[in-house]
Amino acid sequence: MSFILGHRPDEFGLVPDVEGHITYKELLWAVHEEPGWGHVRQSHIAEVLIGKTGSLFEWDENRIRAIDRRWTLDLENPSLNVPKILYACVRRRAHAYVMEQGLKSDTFLVLTSDSDMAMRIGRRKDHKPVLLEIMTGPAREEGVPFYSFGELFLAREVAPRLISGPLVHEDAREAKQSQKTKKEKPGSAPPDFLAGTFALDAHRDPDRYRRFKGRKQRGWKEEARKMRRGKR
Repeated sequence: MSFILGHRPDEFGLVPDVEGHITYKELLWAVHEEPGWGHVRQSHIAEVLIGKTGSLFEWDENRIRAIDRRWTLDLENPSLNVPKILYACVRRRAHAYVMEQGLKSDTFLVLTSDSDMAMRIGRRKDHKPVLLEIMTGPAREEGVPFYSFGELFLAREVAPRLISGPLVHEDAREAKQSQKTKKEKPGSAPPDFLAGTFALDAHRDPDRYRRFKGRKQRGWKEEARKMRRGKR
């Protein structure tokens, strides 16, 4: 934990926030990817934190960081030495969208010159992610800054014309279009009545006396008496 959080988080495909924190979920992702460490759970991390080495870390309910951090995260000065091609992975269901709209992030896109590392990071969200290539030369010419963090590179946005990747299958395009249509389609009006019910029409009522808003015809008592006498 001390090495991952305090020395080389980039070697594990992790980018802490500006204060050095990562979430427990991110830490467990990295630990589980190491051979022989797949059994580790958050309860094991809690045991470390309450033990003798707990003083090496600061934590809260969701995040943890090393007190002694040997790395720096410079988000003010773009890197001058950027590889010609960087890799990133996206979910399969996002593939068509990314090829049309590009890569965007509210924080930072995590890119790498190592395709295996890109796949490692991508498998944390999708067990069969789609590997994409970013042409950094044209991107930098268009003013896209890339910030280095150890073996990783960070960017906020990459336009689709700067991204190369597998062709989007037609069925994926259709699924994307179908999902878009469903979102745009206004909600249909609820049915007038539910299945298994029926509507009453007063004009089709076989009893003509009920057509007059419940009022009974004059002389109804006499008619009723005649009917009872006839039955006798």
